[in-house]
Amino acid sequence: MKYVTFNIRCDYGEDGDNNFVYRKPLILEKISQEKPDIIGFQEVRPHVAVWLKENLPEYYVVGCGRGEDLADEAMVIAYRKNRYQIVSLETFWLSPTPYVPGSRYAVQSVCPRTATDALFQDLESGKVFRVINTHLDHEGSEARKLGLEQILAHLDEEKLFGDVPVIFGGDFNAEPDSEEMKPLKETDGLVNATEGIGITFHNFHRDDPNDPQCSIDYIILKGDWELKKVEKWTEQKDGVCLSDHYPICAEFI
Repeated sequence: MKYVTFNIRCDYGEDGDNNFVYRKPLILEKISQEKPDIIGFQEVRPHVAVWLKENLPEYYVVGCGRGEDLADEAMVIAYRKNRYQIVSLETFWLSPTPYVPGSRYAVQSVCPRTATDALFQDLESGKVFRVINTHLDHEGSEARKLGLEQILAHLDEEKLFGDVPVIFGGDFNAEPDSEEMKPLKETDGLVNATEGIGITFHNFHRDDPNDPQCSIDYIILKGDWELKKVEKWTEQKDGVCLSDHYPICAEFI
């Protein structure tokens, strides 16, 4: 299996040559070349979700926005139509009230944060597994820690196929040695497939001390997986990047 975590970046019209409209061809070319089985996208605005559905015909694209009205950014999961069937799907909010759309922790930014939880069956092997795709808060370290703890508790409490292997990934907005990452390190049975991957957020290679380059994107594995390979997608074309984050591709069986 090839799994990719990909912060595709919102299109606010502020990135010049790296505006989303200029990155579209490079993104499609790379996905066509690599043919990942499942992609966890973050920062998917509504118009980007429409574009993904229209331009990835070999994939189903699922996930809703984080806002109270289910608009705004979504944690989208794209999966191959001919390889997987979806058993269950839910979005929950990282908050004390996870099933209240738009809710959040008091200590986080104004942005609600969500996780998309999808349970799949591999139609070739019959294997059932879970994917959780998330994007933790960009301002509050305590909110990030609470979000991670909530997702880990969610996995422990899962009733439907609660013991199946898990792929847990996304943009955690936290460096590997940060305080908020401790819940992952203190939980038995988790493997950080992206350990030592280096810089993942490059900010379109701008030297900005207020938004420095850092390692904040992760793929975490739990259960019966054998990691074969992990790499960053670092392609550029005429100064245009795939995103302001390097997508990370992990291969495992």
